[in-house]
Amino acid sequence: MNTTIDLQVTCLLALSFTLVVRVDFGFAKKIGSGQKTWTFCGTPEYVAPEVILNKGHDFSVDFWSLGILVYELLTGNPPFSGIDQMMTYNLILKGIEKMDFPRKITRRPEDLIRKLCRQNPTERLGNLKNGINDIKKHRWLNGFNWEGLKARNLPSPLQRELSGPTDHSYFDKYPPEKGVPPDELSGWDKDF
Repeated sequence: MNTTIDLQVTCLLALSFTLVVRVDFGFAKKIGSGQKTWTFCGTPEYVAPEVILNKGHDFSVDFWSLGILVYELLTGNPPFSGIDQMMTYNLILKGIEKMDFPRKITRRPEDLIRKLCRQNPTERLGNLKNGINDIKKHRWLNGFNWEGLKARNLPSPLQRELSGPTDHSYFDKYPPEKGVPPDELSGWDKDF
């Protein structure tokens, strides 16, 4: 059994209009069923309470991170974000249960997020008796084509007309870099 610990928006890569994959498993750790790890790592806004409190954690931290990811995908921001890491951790420890959600998140996704982000890992959706099937059967995901996802042939919910493969009109614009960095010629890699 694996725990990825660091699921977040920046760890998702769009390979095509219909395929998004998880990348960057730098904090992933293989642990056995029923085992825990005590490694403190992860992006602060996505860290589960049991990691902060050093209680030991298992794959249930991934369900917490999934809830944070869904929230961020719907709003553009994670639910817990302070001016520094300690403030962020304190907000996480206060919990999501009493937090007011923005109106743009409707009842069903809010219910899913709250169930994924339970303070007690044994109460998190995905970590209950039916495992991940509880997430798949959540009413917000009712009618989702799980077989299409598995086969990687789902149509994209967001259709954009592009003028060609180099059309960047839907990306943020940045000023061009001034100058080209000098070539690295120190020879540090000569023995590779």
